[in-house]
Amino acid sequence: MKAVIFAAGKSTRTYPLTLTRPKPLLPVANRPILAHQLDALRGIVDGVIVVVGYRAEMIRECFGAAHDGLPIEYVEQKEQRGTGHALQQCEGVLRGSFLTLNGDDLYDRDDLIALAAVDQGGLARTVEDPRQFGVYEVDAEGRALRIVEKPKTPASKLANIGAYKFAPEVFAALRDVKPSERGEIEITSAIQTLADRRAFRVVVSKGYWLPIGYPWNLLDATQHFLDNFLKPEIHGEVSPAAHLSGAISIGRGTVIRPGVVIDGPVIIGEDCTIGPNAWIRPYSAIGDRCKIGQGSEIKGSILMNGAAVPHLSYAGDSILGEKVNFGCGTVTANFRHDGKNHSSMVKGELVDTGRRKFGAVVGDGVHTGINTSIYPGRKLWPNTGTLPGEVVQRDKES
Repeated sequence: MKAVIFAAGKSTRTYPLTLTRPKPLLPVANRPILAHQLDALRGIVDGVIVVVGYRAEMIRECFGAAHDGLPIEYVEQKEQRGTGHALQQCEGVLRGSFLTLNGDDLYDRDDLIALAAVDQGGLARTVEDPRQFGVYEVDAEGRALRIVEKPKTPASKLANIGAYKFAPEVFAALRDVKPSERGEIEITSAIQTLADRRAFRVVVSKGYWLPIGYPWNLLDATQHFLDNFLKPEIHGEVSPAAHLSGAISIGRGTVIRPGVVIDGPVIIGEDCTIGPNAWIRPYSAIGDRCKIGQGSEIKGSILMNGAAVPHLSYAGDSILGEKVNFGCGTVTANFRHDGKNHSSMVKGELVDTGRRKFGAVVGDGVHTGINTSIYPGRKLWPNTGTLPGEVVQRDKES
């Protein structure tokens, strides 16, 4: 049995991070989202088909023909016309039943095993407010009667979370699907057709489900993986005058200089320089070739490869893209005085992040001037910069 992973979309909701890379390559605990998905599928399927489109060459270059022995094929979706359309591109390379996964969700391996065991079905999650999801209505035996997208009055709390087991007959069902108002062929329309014909099982998720819809979801997912899957190991050079506590992973070639304090869980990649006198606080994930210098503090943040916070700066609950450089004294504010959740502008609308602490989202190649202050939830587009002493009150796109 094979698995199909949808990885073709442009993902504008995760801008500015996905202006320079496809979403499946965004890091969670220093590894791409797609790598975590492939890990979860190992031993369940004997091969994976990745549907690519936006910046497809980056995914191909990163993963090649296999991931830890699991064969990978690539199918291109030249026009992004919905998940059903993406699956249609795979018809010629699939034989027999197969799994299908959204490319921006992380699923518990045990849930995928349970899904693979049914004849056909979908993975669902019990949620408090299902109105923003596709919602399954099921009978007493767990068979789907209906699936309704974003209903005003949900028939259940079983939200569709984008993982399915299909037989080849799904392709005939997709040919009968009419495009949505957005001109897309939706996979959920085909699911309703399949459920009308024979049993379509709803498998209720019991493990983790980590959707990556917005940049701040990377922080949530990283925290989960550091709490549950981090393997503490020290391969770099650690000064006797540094203080390390908790679960910590440090890659080869990394140097931890005197006066550094690291409070785990924390993961640090290869060939980094940390310190002197820096503080790395819990749930931080620091990529390869990063530099954190004198007096800088990193709290619950993601630093992608080559990012630098050289001296006297603070990155709290933030995401820094590749080769970002914080000028001396740069500070990311991450807490509102009224204690309310932070909001962030997404496609022209303010979106509640659900987080009481949230800093900045900084695109690749950004350089800040000395003493820059960044308001919570603000985004800086790739290769932009700030003047010395600048206060970033709004998203900076140019």
